[in-house]
Amino acid sequence: MSLKTVAVLDEAELKDGEMKQVDFEGEGKVLLSRLGNNIHATSAFCTHYGAPLAKGVLTADGRVVCPWHGACFNVCTGDIEDAPAPTAIHSFKAHVESGKIYVSANPESTLKKNMSRQPKLLATGTSAGKGVVIVGGGSGAFHCIESLREHGFNGPITVLSRENHSPIDRTKLSKALVTDAAKLEWRSAAELKAKYGVDLRTGTEVTAVDLAAKAVVVGVGQERVSYDTLVLATGGVPRRLPVEGKDLANVFTLRGVEDAKKIDAAAQEGKRLVVIGSSFISMELVVAVSQRKLASIDVIGQEEFPFELVLGKEVGAGLKKFHESKGVKFHMQSKVGKIVASDADPSRAGAVVVTSESGQSITLPADVIVMGVGVAPATEYLKASKGFEQVVDRTGAVHVDEFLQVKGLKDVYAIGDIAMYPQPGTGEMRRIEHWNVAGNQGRAAGKTIAEGKLQPFVKIPVFWSAQGQQLRYCGVGAGFDDVIIDGSADEMKFVAYYVKDDKVVAVASMQRDPVVSKASELLRLGLMPSPAEIRAGKDLLSVDIQTVSAKAKVAA
Repeated sequence: MSLKTVAVLDEAELKDGEMKQVDFEGEGKVLLSRLGNNIHATSAFCTHYGAPLAKGVLTADGRVVCPWHGACFNVCTGDIEDAPAPTAIHSFKAHVESGKIYVSANPESTLKKNMSRQPKLLATGTSAGKGVVIVGGGSGAFHCIESLREHGFNGPITVLSRENHSPIDRTKLSKALVTDAAKLEWRSAAELKAKYGVDLRTGTEVTAVDLAAKAVVVGVGQERVSYDTLVLATGGVPRRLPVEGKDLANVFTLRGVEDAKKIDAAAQEGKRLVVIGSSFISMELVVAVSQRKLASIDVIGQEEFPFELVLGKEVGAGLKKFHESKGVKFHMQSKVGKIVASDADPSRAGAVVVTSESGQSITLPADVIVMGVGVAPATEYLKASKGFEQVVDRTGAVHVDEFLQVKGLKDVYAIGDIAMYPQPGTGEMRRIEHWNVAGNQGRAAGKTIAEGKLQPFVKIPVFWSAQGQQLRYCGVGAGFDDVIIDGSADEMKFVAYYVKDDKVVAVASMQRDPVVSKASELLRLGLMPSPAEIRAGKDLLSVDIQTVSAKAKVAA
């Protein structure tokens, strides 16, 4: 079917700063966005998980932010602005005639079959040079690849990954315990090769970087892979508490597909699960297995409430109450003393000894134990590499500047879990362990490399988690002085504002979309209301960031 032009809406029904999802004569949906006198038409759904973009947030500088997970697109072009969007959306021609808005589209190729368009491949690695070498095969690597090609990089791209599959949607490991890599891959190795010109080498261990020779050293055979530009994206290694019994056969961590397979096989009906740690990975896993009719689920945490360090006591108490209603038992303000081997099989754990803050010890029987206590930067290979002595700290973090360049090193970038980077707006150096942060840093590094122009990384971190209801969070900086709650954390319907130095630095919500998407843009634009305004009842959704007058305010 060829291009078709359809009247979709009266012009008077679309005001400046408004978005509307409209029907394309029963052949698909289109999103209309109005910025001043300009009307733009794009695909209507986010390419991440299919959220309706009309329920998201529009900004005067042409960004539409997904209401669910913070993915962002340019409404003028359809281009990706922010992860976790894996592909851009279509942009259609729109014009006004006789008071009607008309959209021209090909229903078969752009509306019915695809809600996303292919990357703007100017080339697929055919130009001269050694190109970009990416060490690591996770979220940062995938989004870096997409961004490099989208922004016109036409050189070779080589990915050296320890994992045995293409980059995956790692969030589904803890949120749903999906164990089939083929169902998690954003692109297969064949598609990465055909569409992006990527040489993906899986199961590949990098042992060092030779900065002087601009080469990566691979494996025991000391093979060398040369580069023009190097992106370090090796992610994290799950931590294990230094306690007796930590390496017994049924004590697991959750990072990759193989970990998920082991936990999935072990956490079956009638088994007793003990989860060590009470933050995101741990509590998402608890949700994922809560319907399996386990004999018991015990959660051990050091704070008074789960998620307390990130979300505060009141939100943590509400989430704790929800999980307790599902039969989960918490042992908070406690530490693991040791893991005891089973009498029946000394190679396997049979119990966890927990010590409370008061010094009282209890023993929790266990068939399955999962440690969700964070990750350490996977940077051992850099400690043996000359030139990294001053930029890799004692924790293993790699220090980068505001452009994600490794400090003092030319043509070398570090992204994701390993990167200690300056927070936008505060300058505070932090290392953030989140799949979406890695994705956005990959996008930023890819754009900088492709365009040859240093651009600071300014994306506000956005997180999400399934905890009975969908939890959204965005923010910068560590810690907070106060929390302002609008709504009820007990009923899991609220907005929480986190205050530090009399500024709102983070926002969390449940059942209040798209507040967090709006908050991330307000933080980006420097337009977040003050704590006093929030206490007086200011609604973030009422702040104008989408009209022409708002654009003038930001420019001023």
